[in-house]
Amino acid sequence: MLKTGAQYKEALKAMRPNIYKWGKLIEDVTTDPCTSFHVNGTAKAFDAAFDEALAPIFTNKSALSGNIAHRWNTLTVDATDVIGNAKMKRKMYQLTGSCTGALCAGWTIMNAHWGVTSLIDKEFGTDYHARLEKFMRFVEDNALTLAGALTDAKGNRALKAGQQPNKDSYLHVAEQKADGIVLRGYKIQICGVAAAQWILVMPTTGFGPDEKEFAIVAAMPRDAEGITIVETRRPSDTRQEEEGWDGVHSGITQAFIIFDNVFVPNEHVFMNGENKYAGMVLGNFTNIYRAAIGACVAGQGDVMIGAALAVARANGLTQKAFNDKLVQMSILNETTYGLGIGAITEGKSFGGAWIPDALLAHTNKTYVATLPQTTRLIAIEISGGITETGCMPSYVDMQSPLYGEHLMKAMASAVDGATRTKLARLVEWLAVGAGIPGCHHGGGSPDTARMVIKGATKWEDCVDYACKLVDVEPLKEPKKK
Repeated sequence: MLKTGAQYKEALKAMRPNIYKWGKLIEDVTTDPCTSFHVNGTAKAFDAAFDEALAPIFTNKSALSGNIAHRWNTLTVDATDVIGNAKMKRKMYQLTGSCTGALCAGWTIMNAHWGVTSLIDKEFGTDYHARLEKFMRFVEDNALTLAGALTDAKGNRALKAGQQPNKDSYLHVAEQKADGIVLRGYKIQICGVAAAQWILVMPTTGFGPDEKEFAIVAAMPRDAEGITIVETRRPSDTRQEEEGWDGVHSGITQAFIIFDNVFVPNEHVFMNGENKYAGMVLGNFTNIYRAAIGACVAGQGDVMIGAALAVARANGLTQKAFNDKLVQMSILNETTYGLGIGAITEGKSFGGAWIPDALLAHTNKTYVATLPQTTRLIAIEISGGITETGCMPSYVDMQSPLYGEHLMKAMASAVDGATRTKLARLVEWLAVGAGIPGCHHGGGSPDTARMVIKGATKWEDCVDYACKLVDVEPLKEPKKK
């Protein structure tokens, strides 16, 4: 089923308020300044389904029902489906300037776990795959937004999950019931929760035989009893919630999710103690996520190029003076986008869902952690000093009856002061404010990506290629003394 942005917002309004910020309950996520811009951005994806030009990007023919559905609600059966998702993410950044997490991680969990459920069912006689398929049809039929909760609080990093003095450091099954499970623990730094209607949880790492209680994949409504959500995004507090052109009407949300004895019925449980498969679903998830995030940062890079060039023109300068810098920004964009598409193309089907190539996806993640930072620096260089934080008066000051007129005249250049200030604020927001996506650690740290790269690279094959070219026996790794 396809829904409009207005219908999506009405569904959010009907949910139980359980999100807090600054110690206060957010009564309505669609109107509160802490969350409304993110919700509005997500709503644009719904409306895009009814736009003739955008519909091919934002919709997809469902492999389960055969109907046209929102792309973030569909199973990805081949590389074309996953590439379509990457294109949607790039377009969403162009439309909103920021991440829309409720269209991303939850969908990724469903696809990452699709093939794994069949393997678990085959070994243990469970019915997880049938449950997941039923749930995915439910998601599609109701045009839902889904947060994906991967990261646990983790506690003392030197200790495993089962060794933590506070067991809640990792989400775990606190009680097994005949009709479901009871969950306790914390999921932290979760993207897009305020814009989501459901939450999917999954393991954040692999677990041993004595850690079965932590091996969980399950789904629950965002407003389920026992769930408390604390919004944490700090840069938004100095941009999104300010007046006038000080606040760009976009932005991501991040949250800590507290699970305090949350009951999940069996029909929404897709892994419960099968610890040997925790690492498998995690691997699939990171392969999908780290391939697609190259499109995310490329989309925001598109906006940064446009914003920087617009400020230069507002300053009275031509593009010719900045061509080298602009070309470099474009190269950085297409590097992460292209490498992500390559990872998808080189992937393979895993039990009916397409999973990108691990080596290329994780290599992409290492670039995503660094290249966008350079794009931001170039945007600031092109735009000039007024785009760096603290260099411009506030909107309120510029409206002052006492001195506002002088400030507006001071900001005037090739264009009026208001136009130049709005564009400068956009660059500032993109470069040092809430427009920054979680490039460095979003979807995991670059160091974990390098660990996968180390394991996925065929080092011995490379040595063999070299040795055969000079007709010597392949040299093996020396044994440790």
